[in-house]
Amino acid sequence: MTIQGNSILAEYGVTVFEVMSRLAIEHGSINLGQGFPDDNGPADVRAVAAEALEDRPNQYPPMMGVPELRQALAAHGKRFYDLDVDWQTETIVTSGATESLAACFLGLIEPGDEVVCFEPLYDSYLPMIRRAGGIPKLVRLSPPDWRVPEEALRSAFGPKTKLVLLNNPLNPAGKRFSREELQLLADLVIEHDVVAICDEVYEHIVFDDRDHIPLISLPGMRDRAIKIGSAGKTFSLTGWKVGYMTGDAELLQRVAKAHQFLTFTTAPNLQRAVAFGLMKDDFYFGTLSSGMQSKRDRIRDGLIEAGFEPAVCEGTYFLNADIRPLGFNGNDVDFCRHITLEAGVTAVPVSAFYASADAPSNFVRFCFSKQDELLDEAVAKLKAYFARG
Repeated sequence: MTIQGNSILAEYGVTVFEVMSRLAIEHGSINLGQGFPDDNGPADVRAVAAEALEDRPNQYPPMMGVPELRQALAAHGKRFYDLDVDWQTETIVTSGATESLAACFLGLIEPGDEVVCFEPLYDSYLPMIRRAGGIPKLVRLSPPDWRVPEEALRSAFGPKTKLVLLNNPLNPAGKRFSREELQLLADLVIEHDVVAICDEVYEHIVFDDRDHIPLISLPGMRDRAIKIGSAGKTFSLTGWKVGYMTGDAELLQRVAKAHQFLTFTTAPNLQRAVAFGLMKDDFYFGTLSSGMQSKRDRIRDGLIEAGFEPAVCEGTYFLNADIRPLGFNGNDVDFCRHITLEAGVTAVPVSAFYASADAPSNFVRFCFSKQDELLDEAVAKLKAYFARG
């Protein structure tokens, strides 16, 4: 029997994260490629999840999410961004932020609609958009400063534009969009009468005393944007897969029609624990940001000493570095394989996050959401290897 899979998804192979992780395991390398913390998340949040597993029903919760979490989302929006959110009509809980994105694309895109995206981009975006029938229109950001090219952005909009996809702070670039860049984007969204899907899962991991500015908070964007967040990133609990959306009620009604046929709902005890987490005090959120900034500084300084030239990193837990100063004779893919085998440290090639063939080939991405001891060991290995010259 010959069975053919979906023609769009069949084009995509195993993700670069999986490829490099397998290589790291095979060679016993320190894996700074795949992006997840190596701690176990806040003990008090985990305790609430365990308690809720025993003292509450474990049957289907409401499709839109348990009231406790949706109320906490509305309070979170007001507390951090002065957003007035109706928790009953303007919030949805999903099984991870990736499901939020899928529901947005499936619920809002008609075949042939164009979607403006910034690259480099997270690897699931393009397959999901194309599978929903959308046509990606890419706007390139380039290291080391990742500035938004205004004319290229303007040119990406046209009569078929339906959505804009914004990842802010941006993985893998570590870019935090400035207010001026966001205002430019908001102006174009309004001018072309389109909707912005805002992947803001790293909203609480922003560095150097900068604020995170949700696009939805800018004038004219309240009913044109859907803001997506992630408990996995905010509480270092990536395995829980609890995501959430905030947006205009009419928009979310359309998205909910897709959500009901995807996962329908999410584990109720985890939802209640995340509700507790979102109400934690300012110390928690401040420590999350400052702790990650300290790790960024730690690996950045070490990479400089090893001979790399790091790019700007204003948020997320990823740092990109230029390999050209090391005199390596090859591209970023070759380099990542080389240091895995020879230095015992694994990164991922930044070119993998670009859709076009002429992507930058001299930057690699390191994940620094790891224990300090592991970061120090990785840096020591790189310094020792490149010192041999």
